[in-house]
Amino acid sequence: MCRMVGIMLMLFLVALVPYQTKAETWPDGTPIDRWFADTAKVDVSSLGKKFVITDYGVRNDSTVIQTEAIQRVIDIAARQGGGVIVVPEGTFLSGSLFFRQGTHLHLMRGAVLKGSDRIKHFPVKTTRMEGQTLDYFCALINVDGVDGFTITGKGTINGNGHAYWEEFWIRRRYNPDCTNLEAMRPRLVYISNSRNVTVQDVRLVNSPFWTNHLYRCDHVRYINCYIYAPTENVYQAEPQRGAPSSDAIDLDVCHDILIYGCYMHVSDDAVVLKGGKGTWADKNPDNGHNANILIEKCRYGRVYGCLTIGSESLYDRNIVLRNCHSDEADRVLWLKMRPDTPQHYEYVSVDGMTGKCGSFLVVRPWTQFFKAEERPDMPLSQCNNIVMRNVNMDCRRFFDVGASDKYALRNFTFENVNVCDGDGRFDKSLIDGVTVKNVVVNGARVK
Repeated sequence: MCRMVGIMLMLFLVALVPYQTKAETWPDGTPIDRWFADTAKVDVSSLGKKFVITDYGVRNDSTVIQTEAIQRVIDIAARQGGGVIVVPEGTFLSGSLFFRQGTHLHLMRGAVLKGSDRIKHFPVKTTRMEGQTLDYFCALINVDGVDGFTITGKGTINGNGHAYWEEFWIRRRYNPDCTNLEAMRPRLVYISNSRNVTVQDVRLVNSPFWTNHLYRCDHVRYINCYIYAPTENVYQAEPQRGAPSSDAIDLDVCHDILIYGCYMHVSDDAVVLKGGKGTWADKNPDNGHNANILIEKCRYGRVYGCLTIGSESLYDRNIVLRNCHSDEADRVLWLKMRPDTPQHYEYVSVDGMTGKCGSFLVVRPWTQFFKAEERPDMPLSQCNNIVMRNVNMDCRRFFDVGASDKYALRNFTFENVNVCDGDGRFDKSLIDGVTVKNVVVNGARVK
């Protein structure tokens, strides 16, 4: 009798143990931390006292630069232990703002924080740009060395970039060798040396330069954001031109980043991985790698690349783009290979992609603004363990891969792929070790 009771008790206890599903893993097989499953919105009421800027002398006036007045509110909140800087309905014009530890930004529905169209309102400080540490103009929103920063609300951060875009194309017309840095433009949001950051719901539009730039950050979430810059008609003399270099999100030496449910339409790349450039870039302590990046359930309008690795990138590992849709992206996965920089991209996965694009997979040399130096021990760049799985798309060219003696391509997998391909070229000989499983191109199965 006792034995029977013991068996019944054991069975009962076993029944209480929840069923264990297989843990999600990164492409290299390591577990994905449970942090990535948390897409819950931040409750603004939990962030402390609200500091409505109009209660502190800031006027609802779209014609007056109010940088100092808005910054004063941020500083008051910081001195009082932190809180939420609230931008109410209306348009407020500003230059560079600097958020402190414990402060947050909330934009109410109908609120517009609008950047100045004069570069003089953006001070020059040591910062990070195009894979280099240098002196350059600050962004509209600046955050450095902060733990727990948030940007929330249904309002808009508007970079007011039209004058900058027009001047850029004028410079390029009369000096085709003019670089991005010479054009003198601010970014919209720059977050550096920070962690536990959430940007949710906001509209991030019309950035003069990169829209969001993260440097040496970890555990950052972009949730349900709308990121936009025009892709044409910004320069009357050349109406085909869009907002130059308006990248949606640039990740520069970052790890543990979640980009979830966002819409991106910009006149450059959407999500870009950066980390340094140059022949000796791997020896510079300011540079570094990106790892554990998840881009999920996003939608792309017109962009140059949905996921672009390079042009200033060294080592990137465990990068996942999954369950996303492209309306008209030029490229889905773009691996830019710089002949002047040692690069290694590995364990990159595109899983569950639908829609239309120009090229799906692009691997080619990238030679814009580069200068190779002599280095006897120059490592051979490489891309390995790249996976494209569960793809259903209409492409002008699915396989856009070029050979080079400057890099090696190894272990690419194509699985459950069904594409219409205007080019129809699929040259497996360009890659050392190709796995093809259930791949159909233009109705014909690839062997």
